[in-house]
Amino acid sequence: MTDVPPPGPKKLGLVIDLDTCVGCHACAVNCKEWNTSGHSASLTDFSAFQDHPDGVWLNRVHTYEAGIGADSRTVHFPRSCLHCEDPPCVTVCPTGASYKRAEDGIVLVNADICIGCKLCSWACPYGAREFDADQGVMRKCTLCVDRIYNTNLPEHERQPACVNTCPARARHFGDLGDPNSAVSKLVAERGGFDLMADQATKPVNKYLPPRRRPAPTAPAESLRPTRGNTVLRWIDRVLTR
Repeated sequence: MTDVPPPGPKKLGLVIDLDTCVGCHACAVNCKEWNTSGHSASLTDFSAFQDHPDGVWLNRVHTYEAGIGADSRTVHFPRSCLHCEDPPCVTVCPTGASYKRAEDGIVLVNADICIGCKLCSWACPYGAREFDADQGVMRKCTLCVDRIYNTNLPEHERQPACVNTCPARARHFGDLGDPNSAVSKLVAERGGFDLMADQATKPVNKYLPPRRRPAPTAPAESLRPTRGNTVLRWIDRVLTR
């Protein structure tokens, strides 16, 4: 089995805002595009353009209906590896293929020594592991480790592909081990939380909860069509059909 190094001062991870995620899947698509030719290449696809496509995705977005009545809302929930401080996927690995880096806390898979036993996927409580049936190895989010340290890229692009592409700015990247970092301050201000904290895996990635929506207000009287305005009355009828 594989040992987990002691937690270091640097903990790179993501902060995902469930209030602003619009479920567009841009993060998943750009993740696939970058990683299929990068550190985790290649990411297998089966029947990609047929009725029942399948394949390896390191980032997925699920959509749920939450709440009841006036408190109900649609929540888009991005899911990928959380780079836990105490990752069970690492400790069950018989070959050391799954490992956690001491220098930045990123959890990775060495595909060269992975035997595809799937123990890590069974141990992960978040379902964040993806088995590549074509290659016979396990895949997972790498935090785009080949991108965030790439000095050939402009500094503002040295962040995971999912963060770089999010149109709603719902994803944030940084050092969650530094209480003064922008991501740590965001977690503190918005009440960021651990996913399934009862599992005691201490995920580095955090989620920001949806904000409570203000109660709807009645339309202002000045916006109501007057009796003598035929055009406004016609528009009102059309829009309320």
